[in-house]
Amino acid sequence: MENLVPQFDLSICIRLVSAVLLSFAVGLEREMTNKYAGLRTNILVCLGACVFTLISIYGFPMVSVTGDEFGTRDTARVAAQVVTGIGFIGGGTVLRHGANVFGLTTAATLWAVASIGMACGAGMYGVAIITTILSIIVLVSVRFFERNILISSTKNIMRLRITLTCAHEKSNDIYDFILEKYPRLREISKKQSKQDENLTKIIAIIDINSKNPIQATYKIFKTVDGIDSISIQEYNELIGK
Repeated sequence: MENLVPQFDLSICIRLVSAVLLSFAVGLEREMTNKYAGLRTNILVCLGACVFTLISIYGFPMVSVTGDEFGTRDTARVAAQVVTGIGFIGGGTVLRHGANVFGLTTAATLWAVASIGMACGAGMYGVAIITTILSIIVLVSVRFFERNILISSTKNIMRLRITLTCAHEKSNDIYDFILEKYPRLREISKKQSKQDENLTKIIAIIDINSKNPIQATYKIFKTVDGIDSISIQEYNELIGK
């Protein structure tokens, strides 16, 4: 039977370029939020899915089992494997830290980007564009909703490491203040400073649920008497992300 592979024409070029542009829009959101799978990963996944779909549609000749001029092609065979194959890439973005799992949203985004690439490869531009817009809306608006409306959600808990130096005579009071103020205290230690015996160093690791946890915690400790210096930094990633 005749091989129906088309010449490289404008329609094929448009499908490839559209896959790159649409995946760039989704990848930009991932890049701006400092995710492991950013621009390059999303673009390459989408472009690869588009190419596999084009190969599935045009890359194989029709075959007739009866010998007549009417043949058939299984155009879904290669494209169907994209859905399975993307699972391995998505699995590589999922990390586990203790009881917490990270990267599920990134893995789901790669899965959605692959579907956008397949839609571009099949020439379904409307579906590809709408899926891209909806994906970006979900990634941006739901994050805003979680952080500003569902403030009490466990997804908004951040683990902070607080390192402060205080006057030795005030150290017990500050130590007790931390124990009372933060019920989600994970660790706390206190030892005399090696540089100055009149100073004590306290290190605490806490889980805090707040809209601006670092700024809010700093304001609280700024009002505590006896603190000489303070350093607050994110200890791990957002819990549950």
